[in-house]
Amino acid sequence: MPNSLAVSIGQFSSPGVKEDNQDFHGALIPTGADLSLKGVAVAIADGISSSPVSRIAAESAIKSFLTDYYCTPESWTVPTSAQRVINAVNSWLHSQSRAGQCGHDRDKGYVTTFSALVLKSRMAHLFHVGDSRISRLEGKSLEQLTIDHRVEISSQQSYLGRALGVNPHVEIDYRALPLSPGDVFVLATDGVYDWVTAPFVAGAIGELANDLDQAARIIVCEALANGSQDNLTIQILRVDGLPDGEGEEILGRAADLPLPPLLEARMEFDGFRIIRQIHASSRSHAYLAEDLETGGIAVIKIPSIDLRGDAAYLKRFMMEEWIARRLNSANVLKTFPRDGRRTHLYVVSEFVDGQTLTQWMIDHPRPDVETVRGLLEQIAVGLRAFHRKEMVHQDLRPENIMIDRDGTVKIIDFGSAKVAGVLDAAPDLGGDALLGTAQYSAPEYFLGQSGTWRSDQFSLGVIAYQMLTGKLPYGAQVAKTRTPAQQRRLNYRPASAINPEIPVWVDSAIHKAVAIDPARRHEALSEFLYYLRHPDTESRSSAEAALSERNPVRAWQLATLFLALTVLFLITLLAR
Repeated sequence: MPNSLAVSIGQFSSPGVKEDNQDFHGALIPTGADLSLKGVAVAIADGISSSPVSRIAAESAIKSFLTDYYCTPESWTVPTSAQRVINAVNSWLHSQSRAGQCGHDRDKGYVTTFSALVLKSRMAHLFHVGDSRISRLEGKSLEQLTIDHRVEISSQQSYLGRALGVNPHVEIDYRALPLSPGDVFVLATDGVYDWVTAPFVAGAIGELANDLDQAARIIVCEALANGSQDNLTIQILRVDGLPDGEGEEILGRAADLPLPPLLEARMEFDGFRIIRQIHASSRSHAYLAEDLETGGIAVIKIPSIDLRGDAAYLKRFMMEEWIARRLNSANVLKTFPRDGRRTHLYVVSEFVDGQTLTQWMIDHPRPDVETVRGLLEQIAVGLRAFHRKEMVHQDLRPENIMIDRDGTVKIIDFGSAKVAGVLDAAPDLGGDALLGTAQYSAPEYFLGQSGTWRSDQFSLGVIAYQMLTGKLPYGAQVAKTRTPAQQRRLNYRPASAINPEIPVWVDSAIHKAVAIDPARRHEALSEFLYYLRHPDTESRSSAEAALSERNPVRAWQLATLFLALTVLFLITLLAR
């Protein structure tokens, strides 16, 4: 496939002079979107020779990794997916050892080295535990990319300092490298790399470029001829082509669909009858529609007429349905894919019979604190559905929150969402740094920084403040700042000063959620929600803190006024 990741792989393993082969290796090259979203994976393991079950450990580690890695969410980054799988494998191996007859002796347990290489988009991701080795061919030399976790006691004796299955938790070495066409990576166990020279490896790979399996076999034979007494396994991976990073494979058939016309009431469109337009803006048009087959009511959303020449906007629009398909939460808008009958580019979603949070705040200008808590808790559940999949909404605002007639809150509009795993595969789908609405966007966006889940927390805090006071915590000043110094001069006006019915400790929780520095916000959304219901007794609230902490500018103004009055008083005394 043009503009996609293409590799060639050669592998060979031998027990050598031993009866059993305690090494294991594997590789997987997926097709379609999985190739773009998860990449190519190769892995190698070497069970310790002292254990009768190390072969099982090595085989289990490789098979589990190659199976489970591709079952992790497509929205996760490579490091998140791979490290969680490896940690799970380690926990299983360790538990098997503890349950065995030799649970007290790690040298008899399910212990193995493990090294994996994942190629995704234009990056190589290395994961390593033990003394299997990953190297990159550079001319006639091999650049070692991993560190051997081997502790040398003497020239004749050594032991593994780190391996899978030894302890309940494992430290995984991780490294990421940019790829270039023609890059060649070599994964090998110590039975190979200790007994063969780099020039020989380079020569075999160069001479047998069209048959890497044979090159691997020749390298193993050379190591045996040189006196290797261990099991021998080698994998060779060559990069033949790299993607362009535009992500057409991820978007699938949607990338080829024509743009729809503006829709009108009573017209039929792709199996729907349009009832009426329910929303129109510079970003999209939404229509209430009836499914002619089922009679159900849905919402059809089409791209904005004004932005149809903007390629980045259209890609973000196509991503909306991709994101919604991967979220399953009662507090997130549900979409209905219609690939089989679709003739144009649009999104079909459920119809929420209710009102936006904007309208709700107009109807409830002074809601009680408990009602606000309940709504915020539902919004947070929806946000956590994004964050668990390594997504950041980036445009959380009252207009993008619906409340149905039963009081259920739903987050809508994913056009600005950032998906970490997709950005790995297709950086062009990331768009601009600031895609949200300025009044609700976190300060870090205005410094050109990338958003995190803490940025969504800031937006949620602003919404909480607005629901209780009808105002914004920093007014419109955040959007005017472009330097850290300007942001440090921003002053938070206590919500309790505007609405005396707000408990001081509730105000304190909101103040922390909208802290200018992301690191000073709550450690988790659950912490924010907890302190909306329980006073934080371990730290002073912003209202109870010294004025110099809450409002340093006002503190200096009062200090200056006090000094001026003091000087005036002294002058008056001297004049008398």
